Amino acid sequence: MVHEELPKEHEDPLIRILHGVIRNSVRLLAVLMVLVILWSVADVVYVIYERLAVEPLWLLDPNDLFDVFGAFMLVLIAIEIFINIRLYLGSNVIPIQLVLATALMAIARKVIVLDLADTEALYIFAIAAAVLALGVAYWMVAKRV
Repeated sequence: MVHEELPKEHEDPLIRILHGVIRNSVRLLAVLMVLVILWSVADVVYVIYERLAVEPLWLLDPNDLFDVFGAFMLVLIAIEIFINIRLYLGSNVIPIQLVLATALMAIARKVIVLDLADTEALYIFAIAAAVLALGVAYWMVAKRV
């Protein structure tokens, strides 16, 4: 049996109305997320232009690449969040595996843009623990353990 977070049919009229309000709020969040994604894509274009427009022209140094990769990853994370919202709207069930995958992508972005010169060892261990916990949780959900 599938557990539904916000079933459309409920015996209590008030709960049915409140579920409708929440579903409409999630729809609004989906529209807002699309606007954020479009804004983020424009930001990626701007970041690339900004980095390529300085001397030496049309060349990116490693720091520029990290900035560009970070901007790309932010857009991809926003797209994953939109997909989470869309799946939630379509099924009224929270897609746990996709939420975990989104969290893994977000922490991967953090690792990619992490400046190791200014980062304490405890912070790196905390990120490693988060990656391990998310990885194990993802594996358990995928394997249905």
